Amino acid sequence: MRGRRGDRMTINIQEHMAINVCPGPIRPIRQISDYFPRRGPGPEGGGRDFREAPARLAPLALAPPAALLGATTPEDGAEVDSYDSDDTTALGMLEFDLLYDQASCTLHCSILRAKGLKPMDFNGLADPYVKLHLLPGACKANKLKTKTQKNTLNPVWNEDLTYSGITDEDITHKVLRISVCDEDKLSHNEFIGEIRVPLRRLKPSQKKHFNICLERQVPLASPSSMSVALRGISCYLKELEQAEQGPGLLEERGRILLSLSYSSRRRGLLVGIVRCAHLAAMDVNGYSDPYVKTYLRPDVDKKSKHKTCVKKKTLNPEFNEDFFYEMELSALATKTLEVTVWDYDIGKSNDFIGGVSLGPGARDEARKHWSDCLQQPDTALERWHTLTSELPPAAGALPSA
Repeated sequence: MRGRRGDRMTINIQEHMAINVCPGPIRPIRQISDYFPRRGPGPEGGGRDFREAPARLAPLALAPPAALLGATTPEDGAEVDSYDSDDTTALGMLEFDLLYDQASCTLHCSILRAKGLKPMDFNGLADPYVKLHLLPGACKANKLKTKTQKNTLNPVWNEDLTYSGITDEDITHKVLRISVCDEDKLSHNEFIGEIRVPLRRLKPSQKKHFNICLERQVPLASPSSMSVALRGISCYLKELEQAEQGPGLLEERGRILLSLSYSSRRRGLLVGIVRCAHLAAMDVNGYSDPYVKTYLRPDVDKKSKHKTCVKKKTLNPEFNEDFFYEMELSALATKTLEVTVWDYDIGKSNDFIGGVSLGPGARDEARKHWSDCLQQPDTALERWHTLTSELPPAAGALPSA
């Protein structure tokens, strides 16, 4: 096809983009148009003939695919994977304080700020928040969460999150997992990075400051038939070991903070139900509707029952309710205080969460708390106690009360 003198001939774009699909390096196919005369920038203004075509195609065959498609190379100043590669993009820094108060059995977590977080949204920013879990045994019962800071990669929270019922044993073997996530309203929240701090690094009543780089979450290996079999064997051996140790090893169902005080003026025992922590979830939504019942055994007249109000949809309820038992100190020495925690259900029997007994026949901390109360009248003594799955025989007859 011939054009008018001085006009540049047009070539179909499909010809130029034709690629020979085969294993190995991508090489362009020689085009038919390369064998036709065309005016070039020669010194005499003449065209080239078909014998020049192989020489013209040789540089193209050696060029990288990016050059063929018109893409810029690193020599042109462009950054490779500068926005979405975890290998070249920092996740950010998180600054926070931790304080273990041994006297009140609390762990104070002060989430201060973060810097240089990884962008997670289309606008190059994120909506970050921080959530905490205690490991092992991460669940809704020990999850704490900060507020969300909108459209920022350098959020400032300055929020104090507190775990109650933390004992020296927890400090010895538990790990605090601190995760930074991006909140999305229309989809699932995205994980940015995390930090895991063994609580044994803390000293009682000494605040420790941290300013640490976030790390990527370690992916779990995909389960195989062998790993599933080994997990089943380990669970069987663990249950067998617990059975051999006897009924003394009970499942922990949470903790309760009780206050005991014998009043000489009123001549009776004052029992304070302060709060519970890390209760077992009994409802399908992952929470419970807990309340507490107390009995003073033996209860011949069946008049020692007291019950708190119900706290809706929580695993860390705060009650702050007091019950009074009028009784002489000498008679109280032969009594046992039974405390049980229940999940309230409408239209069916309430679920037993856990319980603890305090008295002369109790063990460990429960027995010591009872004896200290009788030996120190007019002194309010607050102690944390572990709730177990053992249901007191007398309480089993009243599941719906």
